[in-house]
Amino acid sequence: MRFKDVFSIIGPAMTGPSSSHTAGAVRLARVARHWLGTQPDRARMTLYGSFADTYKGHGTDLALIAGLLNYDTDDHRIPDAEQWAEQAGMMVEFAVSGLPAPHPNTVRFELWKGEDQRTLLGSSIGGGSIHVQQLNEFRVNLTGELSTLVLLHSDKPGTLGAVTSALGAADINIAYMHVDRKGRDGEALTAIETDSPPTAELIAKLQSLPHMYEIKMINLKKGAESDAI
Repeated sequence: MRFKDVFSIIGPAMTGPSSSHTAGAVRLARVARHWLGTQPDRARMTLYGSFADTYKGHGTDLALIAGLLNYDTDDHRIPDAEQWAEQAGMMVEFAVSGLPAPHPNTVRFELWKGEDQRTLLGSSIGGGSIHVQQLNEFRVNLTGELSTLVLLHSDKPGTLGAVTSALGAADINIAYMHVDRKGRDGEALTAIETDSPPTAELIAKLQSLPHMYEIKMINLKKGAESDAI
């Protein structure tokens, strides 16, 4: 793995003993929350590898809960995240698995808000950096470093062309784009990392495009929230 700068090695400002087991866990959980679009009513987190072995000792469980509450990596409330979750009415449970995983520090989220259920599979890969591999069983390759649009749409000709044209017209530069689909003409998921966050007006324009089902915004900038989208 290449480190882009010294902060990739020493990790972010954080509350907790380990950038991999706490800071990375917070950031994974924040991505999961933004993927749902709001605070979940209930969350089940299945831990793999080193996460499964040491999550209580390293505070990974508290970090994951804190991320679901949208706390940042240096939030002073992380050590008391269980109590804050209870006050917020969020039920959480943890499970461990001995099955193989993409990385030793891997977690699978199952989140519920009413009848809406979302899943995410991701790993904390060191220095607070993360790698998200799946959203609702669609393959992705996300780092959380940039603002990310996640689009659920029908796999129809012209859909992505309309999306990229709208982004270009709004002077939004695409840094990375990944598409996965369940089959030709079936449901597809496109994740687009951008150099600057799209405005609410642009997202509404994209939402109105033909064959577009849903758009979520993932933005881990300190204090950012995606509940209104």
